[in-house]
Amino acid sequence: MKTIGYAAAQAGALLKPYAFERRALRANDVAMEILYCGVCHSDLHMARNDWGNSVYPLVPGHEIVGRVVEVGGDVTRYKPGDAVAIGCMVDSCQECDQCHHGEEQFCREGLTPTYGGHDRVTRDITQGGYSKFVVAREAFVLRVPDGLDLARAAPLLCAGITTYSPLRAWNVGPGSRVGVIGLGGLGHMAVKLAVGLDARVTVIGRSAAKTEDARTLGADAYLVSTDRKAMKRASSSFDLIIDTVPARHDLSVYTPLLDINGSLVVVGQIGQVEALNTLPLVFGRRRVAGSLIGGIRETQELLDFCARKNILPECETIRMDQINEAFERMERADVRYRFVIDMASLTETDGR
Repeated sequence: MKTIGYAAAQAGALLKPYAFERRALRANDVAMEILYCGVCHSDLHMARNDWGNSVYPLVPGHEIVGRVVEVGGDVTRYKPGDAVAIGCMVDSCQECDQCHHGEEQFCREGLTPTYGGHDRVTRDITQGGYSKFVVAREAFVLRVPDGLDLARAAPLLCAGITTYSPLRAWNVGPGSRVGVIGLGGLGHMAVKLAVGLDARVTVIGRSAAKTEDARTLGADAYLVSTDRKAMKRASSSFDLIIDTVPARHDLSVYTPLLDINGSLVVVGQIGQVEALNTLPLVFGRRRVAGSLIGGIRETQELLDFCARKNILPECETIRMDQINEAFERMERADVRYRFVIDMASLTETDGR
């Protein structure tokens, strides 16, 4: 299947139009026309090889929403015209204990990422959603529920599930006291989802600048982490803190905020953090943990939950040819709170 997209040719290069070939459908494959694709901070990191594992040419995009255009002969769950979605992974071994538990993100053999990975059959490089069409295994295609706005749903496939999964793993519900560090793409979804689960939600930021934004999103309170008196008053007041900050920072500032048996879950920063003071952990049986995304079953649960609760990301829609500007704005945190590409703006002439 011939298609066009935007790709980085090498580390640090601007994304430019790129014509390439999607694989022919296998019996268990679904082909979809991409209508919208969210822009994740991971896309920027991968395009620039910040994590040292990028393979080029690289077509980013793992927050994909579209419609089925063709299915393989063994596909039973989808038909042409269905509204569907693809998130951060397109395959796994399907045989290990984690895959059998519906936790494909922790596949013992390693998940196959939507882009920048290798197809498990051909070993070809997988390419993502900054393109017109995509082909994926049926088991990794999600149904978009009726009533969920296709133009705004795409960021649920990464920002949404990244924050929903720890909320579910730590059994957040009515009465839970949840803190959210950072109010960007991940943080604003953590707030909306925790509010949807009837938790009491506090946003934690370095300044009071986003206090009103937090309230508008449904948060009950705002805590300024540089205010020592306010932080001391907030000691032992949270059951769970979701840390969405994408840069290296000091977790020890936040661990005293946890109540006994509380957990701080890192979903933003990947890599080194500042040296951790274990005193609050030992004397409060507190924990620092990490979380990736969710499995396919949990991601479908998220989409269904958001449809029932009418929870959607706050999005700014852009054209495909604005992606490099969007990357620059993302670095300046100049977006509230997620860019979504309208793929109708990508035409056949772009690939010539």
